[in-house]
Amino acid sequence: MPHALIIGGTGLVGRAVARRLLADGWTATVTGRDPTHLPADVGAAGARFVRAERDDPAALRKAAGDGADLLVDCICYSAAQARLLLPLARQASSTVMISSKAVYVDDAGHHANSDSPPRFSGPVTEEQPTMPPGTMDHNSREGYGANKVAAEQVLLDSGVPVTVLRPSKIHGQGARVPREWYFVKRALDRRPVLPLVGRGAGTDHPSAATNIAALVQVAAEQPGRRIFNAADPDAPNGLAISRTIAALVGHGWREVLLDADAPAGLGVHPWHRLPPFTLDMGAAHDLGYQPVGDYATTVVEEVHWLVEQCRADTPVKLPPELDERFFVDQFDYAAEDDYLAQLPR
Repeated sequence: MPHALIIGGTGLVGRAVARRLLADGWTATVTGRDPTHLPADVGAAGARFVRAERDDPAALRKAAGDGADLLVDCICYSAAQARLLLPLARQASSTVMISSKAVYVDDAGHHANSDSPPRFSGPVTEEQPTMPPGTMDHNSREGYGANKVAAEQVLLDSGVPVTVLRPSKIHGQGARVPREWYFVKRALDRRPVLPLVGRGAGTDHPSAATNIAALVQVAAEQPGRRIFNAADPDAPNGLAISRTIAALVGHGWREVLLDADAPAGLGVHPWHRLPPFTLDMGAAHDLGYQPVGDYATTVVEEVHWLVEQCRADTPVKLPPELDERFFVDQFDYAAEDDYLAQLPR
């Protein structure tokens, strides 16, 4: 029976990977800081929890035990953390590191977190240039992608079979920052009108945690040294996403598609990115990867989870364990209403 060690296994991607592998007959050990963050169904399916800080080599060695067939690191953010992973990776048959599309740069050096948005000619392939590796704070806008590049290079240069996955905007049940909340809350609040910046055309490729987990399993079964994008089979724009979520919540609204002359910040949703930023999934498909489903299919569980989490709240708000800070100033209904009242009927 193959065994997987999932570092950061109680998070969004880690729990999705654990669910998929356990359902396919694997055994799994997951690390985290708090055993209460391990979903009940994952524990019931047989996952073993080990308390371990990501930067504690002794705790990681203890979690690894005699080694694993598959090592998955969901929380590797720097070269230093990648170096801590190497002794475990040398014991594993296959290692997967979760990186990010934030590493990619366009011809002008712009990336996902730069002040000026990147401009790509089409879906980005794994051959696209990346930021130079860096060691600045990985929590900073400039440091996040640069540190991910540095971590990738440490692992890929080690000679062990490492698969680097570069997802886009990850979604799924259990997300600490559920971007879908932007539309779910508006639907639950029964907002009659939805303003959308850029006429709703902004597109930032979503990545379902369940689709990432499917790609992790393919990488585990075919070890190698490579890089894959990890995104959904479709890339809906903001307008399409808003309609999908409204339908799942059972609400309808009048859409107001804003032009460039609208007030700054009005209707800016988490997927607004112009020019669009999408990922090419051809390389993963060539390896035999098959996605679980498209965005509309894979987002259902998360939306239902969000609705259930806040069913009793009035006004509707996120439960305390989720990160409300991400949504500061994103629900200024008074500003929306003031602007909309000036529009011709």
